[in-house]
Amino acid sequence: MISFDVTDEQSQIRDMLVAFANNELAPRARQADEACTVPADVLDQAWSLGLVQLAIPEAYGGSGAPRSALTGALMLEAMGSGCAGLGGTAVASSLFVNPLIDLGSEAQKLRELPKFCGSTRRVATLALHESSLAFDPSRIVTRAEPDRDGWRITGVKRLVPLGEEAEDMLVLARASGAPDIAGIKAFIVPPRAEGVTIARESATIGLTPMRFARVELAGVSLPHDAILGEGRGADIRPLLASLRIGGAALAVGLARALTDFAIPYARERVAFGEPIAKKQAIAFMLADMHIECDAMRWLVWKAAAAFDRGVDVSKMAVLAQNYVNRRAIRIADDGLQIFGGHGYIRDLPLEMWLRNARMLTIHSALAAA
Repeated sequence: MISFDVTDEQSQIRDMLVAFANNELAPRARQADEACTVPADVLDQAWSLGLVQLAIPEAYGGSGAPRSALTGALMLEAMGSGCAGLGGTAVASSLFVNPLIDLGSEAQKLRELPKFCGSTRRVATLALHESSLAFDPSRIVTRAEPDRDGWRITGVKRLVPLGEEAEDMLVLARASGAPDIAGIKAFIVPPRAEGVTIARESATIGLTPMRFARVELAGVSLPHDAILGEGRGADIRPLLASLRIGGAALAVGLARALTDFAIPYARERVAFGEPIAKKQAIAFMLADMHIECDAMRWLVWKAAAAFDRGVDVSKMAVLAQNYVNRRAIRIADDGLQIFGGHGYIRDLPLEMWLRNARMLTIHSALAAA
């Protein structure tokens, strides 16, 4: 039996974040998109809600809520409905925190997690993507070579969220000769360490508030315990699955917001003597958008619920991400068609949603569910 019933606590968290998205994120989305930055007060408000600290165990100073990918998906969907760029930026530190909770050694958790439990916002990130046009996490070329003192990392990472301002960073690198995902490990790298060079990326067409960076690692020396997990390091497949689920959840929120925005307009806009919602082509389009949103959500929830049960969800996460990304772009394009010429006016958010949906298809490391 498959059930995705949410708990009362999860419902309360979702309702709180839907209100935050509607009241704080959506009204600021266009301004943030134009300025290519997030207002500091929005980030401070998000931090005060405890979104990053929620799953940190009480032993390390956190809220102690059970670590749950489904809770994370609910949160990210709600944030994505307000603005995927603002929402992803607000929880970017989870890209560092959640992998530590899931895969870190006890010593690493004791050392790193309390840093995120204060009242002051702390920025952290994950360096995953590389320069390849068809980037595949299993083919990472950044290398981590063992040496007498620990590890030496060499490579270049691209599209690192908030890389310039991050105080903590997790870097994925190939730590052995294994050609597949088994050779990839995660390393805790201080962004100001010798050999690390960080520079702002050129402006992207979407998710512009999330300032991306290029990170060059020129033989960065790290201690033995910089590798995430014990001994030879943790299996990163759960981390990649979490990233895919989180990114897909953001896209679901975006698609649902766009659909909810299009329906009232179609009912009010009159063409040839009647609302366009009564035209069969438009009615079918709106129905398909609704159906696709539910299908997208089901796939994300299915993967997240299985993740929480300890199942290897690598395949489910890939399927969910691929389906959701394609459908989010289709829904954004259909929304433009419904609005006609008005959809291309920058006073409306349609073109911004389309750009954000496209950016979500190429970047899987925006949030960790």
